[in-house]
Amino acid sequence: MTDLSPEVLRDIKACVDRTPTPKTAKERMALVRGSMWNPGDAVRVSFTDGDPAVQQLVRDAAAEWMEHMSVRLLFNEDEDAEIRISFEDQGSWSYIGTDCQGIPLGQPTMNYGWLTPDSTDDEVRRVVLHEFGHALGCIHEHQNPDGGINWNKEVVYAYYAGPPNNWSKEDVDHNLFNLYDERLTVHTELDGSSIMMYPIDGRFTTDGFSAELNTSLSDEDKRFMSECYP
Repeated sequence: MTDLSPEVLRDIKACVDRTPTPKTAKERMALVRGSMWNPGDAVRVSFTDGDPAVQQLVRDAAAEWMEHMSVRLLFNEDEDAEIRISFEDQGSWSYIGTDCQGIPLGQPTMNYGWLTPDSTDDEVRRVVLHEFGHALGCIHEHQNPDGGINWNKEVVYAYYAGPPNNWSKEDVDHNLFNLYDERLTVHTELDGSSIMMYPIDGRFTTDGFSAELNTSLSDEDKRFMSECYP
């Protein structure tokens, strides 16, 4: 795998900054128990700004989640919608699940900082499915409590210490190595094909494990979501 692009690196940092990781414990697909919606919930989604053409791209991509769960995403113009999408901040990020209900009205709960009408289909699907995964309660797959990634930590520290991230060891620990508490999540074993998995270069692990820049829901993503939101 080649070095991650600045766009992907911005995505990684922005997502993690908005979804802080509990400092204890070890997850394949995973949801935060306390941030899950109820099965069958109708979750309202609105746009606070943005190009109508890009808004439509987001609607179309997000709809794929609804093929595999009972939660409904209802796009409308309600100013008090639970999920409020902006395109004005840097990076792409989303609050996790029902955490969005604690965000003051008038503030976005999800952002797509680099999507344009010219974005490729793969890029739109990748980032929209990933961020709506967060909005449905999912965490980043590499922080799954079940563990499973044998990190080559010194190589990872050295890589992310450089630009464009310039992360300290504490930043790397928080963004990559710290795992969620098993007691706070619903999870399976690690799924390298999950839409919630970051791309991982084989040199970052001691056993050659790697993950691609996933652009589609994995079979495990679909199965797991259908069981959590039957």
